[in-house]
Amino acid sequence: MNSWLGRRDATAKLLAALLVTAAVVTTLEPAASLTVIGVLVLVMPFAGVPLGVLWRRGWPILLSAAGIFLFTVLLGARDSPVVAHLAGLEVRENAVGYALRLLAVGLPGFLMFASIDPTDLADSLVVHLRVSPRFAIGALAAFRLAPLLADEYRLIRLARRARGTRAGIGSSLFGLLVAAIRRGIRLATAMEARGFDRGGARTVARVTRFGWADALVVALGLALAATVILLKFAQT
Repeated sequence: MNSWLGRRDATAKLLAALLVTAAVVTTLEPAASLTVIGVLVLVMPFAGVPLGVLWRRGWPILLSAAGIFLFTVLLGARDSPVVAHLAGLEVRENAVGYALRLLAVGLPGFLMFASIDPTDLADSLVVHLRVSPRFAIGALAAFRLAPLLADEYRLIRLARRARGTRAGIGSSLFGLLVAAIRRGIRLATAMEARGFDRGGARTVARVTRFGWADALVVALGLALAATVILLKFAQT
């Protein structure tokens, strides 16, 4: 990728996302979640991914946050009318907190994977984190196959409708699971036939370096995580 964030090392972006996510998980404070969301929204233009692509990939996160909000509000309204009226403000605050935390937890990983090339990720894991090449190549294969699941799901639903079968969500997801397992078995067999299962030392074709700009990405992630922790204790 030609963007500033896209040119950064995959390990740096992975560490920054893990730091922010680990910090957000520890708190329900809306201020902390809003801080993370605001910073990541400002960083999105540097990822080099068009807004349309971001929307197509990220709408499940927004839908999940809305579902968490509605579920929490409806669950809190099951009490008597008097109790529900007295606790309504607290219930809505908790619902907002859960929804915002879900967004703040999902956005770092979403932004990281949107700006990472799968091959760069595998090379960086092997070179910088000393990960086993077998694990890195498996992660590379999974990373490349993940976008195909959406197309596979759409084809399954269209095929069921063409046969006159009810295209329910549950049955379609089960069909998607079966198709994913079959595709994974075929891919594993093909990779094993090409020698990817060998335990010997492997070389990395592309040179990957961890420079000052990559260290800056980790430092920014650490600073954002520290800000979340400080906001957590400031509200207690």
